[in-house]
Amino acid sequence: MAEPFRRKSPEEILESIATMARGRLTIILGAVRGVGKTYRLLTDGLQMQKRGLDVVIGVLGAADHEQMGELAATLPHMPTIEWQGEDGPRYDLDVAAILSRDPEVVLVDGLAHRNAPGAPRPDRLSDIKELLAHKISVITTVNIYELAGVKEIADKLLKGTTVQVTAFVPEDTLALADEVKLLDVTPDAILARLAEGSLDAKVMAKKGAKQLYRRHNLSVLRELSLRIMAGEVNDALDEYRDQLGLIGPSGAAERILVTAQYHANGSILIRRGQQVANRLGAELLIVCFRKDGVELTMEEAAFRRAIVRLAEKVGGAFEEQVLDRYQSVPQAIVSYAMRHKVTRILMGQSNRSRWHEIAYGSICNRILRQTRSIDVLLVADKMKRDGERVMPALRKQPMRSPDPYRRLTTDEMKLRVLKMQRGHLKVYIGAAPGVGKTYTMLREGNVLLCKGIDVVIGLLETHGRKETMEQVGELTLIPRKKIAYRNVWLEEMDTDAIIARNPEVVLVDELAHTNVPGSQFEKRFQDVERLLAAGISVITTVNVQHLESLNDSVEQITGVRVRETVPDHMLQHADEVELIDIAPEALRLRMREGNIYASEKVEQALGQFFKKVNLIALRELALREVADDVDERLEAWERRGALRGAWQKQEAIFVCVNLRPDSERLIRHGFRIAYRLKADWYVAYVQEKPSLSEAENRLLVRIKQITERLGGQFVQYEAPSRRRAVVVLANAVNEKRTTQVIIGHSARTRLAEICKGSVVERLLRLVRHVDVLVMADRPADMGQSDKRIR
Repeated sequence: MAEPFRRKSPEEILESIATMARGRLTIILGAVRGVGKTYRLLTDGLQMQKRGLDVVIGVLGAADHEQMGELAATLPHMPTIEWQGEDGPRYDLDVAAILSRDPEVVLVDGLAHRNAPGAPRPDRLSDIKELLAHKISVITTVNIYELAGVKEIADKLLKGTTVQVTAFVPEDTLALADEVKLLDVTPDAILARLAEGSLDAKVMAKKGAKQLYRRHNLSVLRELSLRIMAGEVNDALDEYRDQLGLIGPSGAAERILVTAQYHANGSILIRRGQQVANRLGAELLIVCFRKDGVELTMEEAAFRRAIVRLAEKVGGAFEEQVLDRYQSVPQAIVSYAMRHKVTRILMGQSNRSRWHEIAYGSICNRILRQTRSIDVLLVADKMKRDGERVMPALRKQPMRSPDPYRRLTTDEMKLRVLKMQRGHLKVYIGAAPGVGKTYTMLREGNVLLCKGIDVVIGLLETHGRKETMEQVGELTLIPRKKIAYRNVWLEEMDTDAIIARNPEVVLVDELAHTNVPGSQFEKRFQDVERLLAAGISVITTVNVQHLESLNDSVEQITGVRVRETVPDHMLQHADEVELIDIAPEALRLRMREGNIYASEKVEQALGQFFKKVNLIALRELALREVADDVDERLEAWERRGALRGAWQKQEAIFVCVNLRPDSERLIRHGFRIAYRLKADWYVAYVQEKPSLSEAENRLLVRIKQITERLGGQFVQYEAPSRRRAVVVLANAVNEKRTTQVIIGHSARTRLAEICKGSVVERLLRLVRHVDVLVMADRPADMGQSDKRIR
């Protein structure tokens, strides 16, 4: 890795010195009051105290202080400055007393706080900066809507409910922190705490509080927190990748580039780009290229003004790029895309004939040959056919609300009964091993046990972590089942014993685990499905890298192909999905302290999977995945108020595969797009010869299995030759009323395409009426360093 040898600039040296001379700021971020920020503040403080650090409580909210009395009593309290506000007594930090005491760490609840009139500093953030300047570290808490600028967004999304906020902190506050921890809690958990009376009665008595704590509003604020946090992590990731000299997309987030001309179809491309960016949770960039020294015509100038206005309206970043006399359009597009870490280029379909492409080449192919890390989406040429200005998808029959008076059929009745009998599934998801998923699962299990719920541990993997074992508490552990395999006895979860014991809740660690050969099921998630069907609720854990559809993204990020995966439907069908978030530096510190792996594995892990750049990218991937999950649930519940907007048009996705290893990547990509677009999706294979080899048959079976596991429909066709295969595919696209085709980039060279033709180009000419996504032919190590384009 080049970073240790890179000479630091004078600015970087000064920044490093300034950082050494100040305390460390940690912010615990939550969506709303009641997610447990104060509890986390105190538990973090207690853990630091156990490590021998001098930790004090600077200030706690009065209500929280009362509820957390037992925890707070174990830490020394600093005096506060009391004054009378409009809504009762307020408490300011006594900075002078803290400086006199000079602790190593101060716990400060409620970052968004205005100090008393006439105080030395206007707000709590200013007080904290003063402490940091004196080398005192601070851990503090804040709600997402207390960030300046976010409240306005939240009020728009909450549609009629106004968040009551008395003080704000600047928008860049999160960027000032050395570490930000997002405390993600599901609406179900918050509503349960509300029903139990665990939330402060004074808070609930405030105007608008009852409306704020509705499921929809809690979900919107939760998604907002996840997406803002993902944006902060993405900024840090881009900065760190730049320091390492890594060029191109990281694989953690989508960034869409619309390349438009000053032409009537420019608005079509931008609108389509907006749709795609919204559904993928992506940033939208819009760029127009024009030649140097060539003045715009009056018509082009008018289109330019319209495009600039539309870009502003849809929230895209518009830029005009002037080409020098030696630069080609494909070179300019690729250079711009690589600099801005674009993952998908969106452009119009080419009108060039086969002979034009032989003579001049295809812009799409020239782009794909220059970078193997960026996909190209070619938007259908509908304006030429019927003059449409906006890209509508094909509509199916409109959705109708079910008639409440209609009698349910026998099958519908059975399905409803089965759903009522099925257990409740909660999944804790994290960015990597060691973030605290098992710890949190065990803690929740003990909380449920104290409430009189019958909870047992079905499978626990502590990996020798002492703090995890301490969380077992009074929970009963179901003995594992011994299975003989290759002359040794191995242990797996005893699903039959759990069902015979019939608890209300069972805790199952490591959902993506592959069972020992000879077990009833191949994968642990299948055991979990059986427990749920038996009416037993399950709380389980999984890392984001184990999701089937993210397999390629994780390999792009880490260079490691994860072999154990779990179908995405396990998350989609879960009743609750909760993220356990931790900053990469904190996770690496836990690794060094021996809290994750055995000491002999630490250095190897830190230099490979647990590299900082990997952990930042995986964290962003996890944040975006849970944010998308929240958005999907919002649409399923109410079809309004989601951050990405309701998707009201039906699409059909058609994935074209052959018997090449990259077909699995195409299928996973097709699933993710189809899931985001609420689309039906098909995987199509055209057999061009009478029989297949044994290896080809194995790959065909594998392709079918992946398609079915991800919920797609596999369709197979026959063609007498490779040339006719393209026609067969085009006919199938029309038959399925497809709106988007996904194909892999041709492996043929430019010379081979001139001599033999390109399957991709022939298909593009036959399906100009639909969008075509051409996936880049990514190498296995692309995510580690794609330095082909400067």
